[in-house]
Amino acid sequence: MDAQYLRDYRELYVHHWWWRSRERMLAGVLQRLVTQRPLRRILDVGCGDGLLFPVLARFGEPYGVEPSSEALSPDGPWRSRIVNGHLDESYQPPEPFDLVLALDVIEHLDDPSAFLAQVRRLVAPAGWFVATVPAFRSLWTTHDEVNHHVTRFTREEFSTLVRAHGFTVVRAQYFFVLLALAKLAMRGMETVLRPAPRPPRTPPAAVNAALMAICRTEQALFADRAPWFGSSLLLVAQATR
Repeated sequence: MDAQYLRDYRELYVHHWWWRSRERMLAGVLQRLVTQRPLRRILDVGCGDGLLFPVLARFGEPYGVEPSSEALSPDGPWRSRIVNGHLDESYQPPEPFDLVLALDVIEHLDDPSAFLAQVRRLVAPAGWFVATVPAFRSLWTTHDEVNHHVTRFTREEFSTLVRAHGFTVVRAQYFFVLLALAKLAMRGMETVLRPAPRPPRTPPAAVNAALMAICRTEQALFADRAPWFGSSLLLVAQATR
């Protein structure tokens, strides 16, 4: 991730419509999962400073793995639950997890298969894996460059990848539908103008509130439907027993 972006991440997470909307959607997903299986232990991979932990704590005991030391506050309220390192064989928790999350993480990796093998190692039998990734390489913009993305995924590509590592995909759904249209327009404009990549900023309050309202409307409309496109992809999978 771009260094300036990393420094501004907490501010973006707390205020920006994109992060607020994604968190709201994820809370709804977890509420559904907890009715099917208790989520006693939850692992958030690429958790940053544990900004999602207050939500996760409503459903179970949150733990995290974060590779970037710059993303961690030494005196952060969740610091004792976060391991600064990579998800590899060196990470040996005392028990498996009922839920592992990888939220906008896998698109950064050169070897997603190795990562998913580690995820499967850590998920309890019949436990859950929830991931979000950016969708469609045709929506690639300078935002992907700022984020140091390696790729973007289609629903079919990502579902196939996850199934190959011992999971049953129970939900794979695009979201941020209107943002996908905006990204298509942005890609066309960037092809002509070739702007320098720059980290995002929270828009003015009125615009930010309007975009959050649009996202809430989208979430209500597509709660039980699967739109055929969107700028992001949500996947929910269950480990085979």
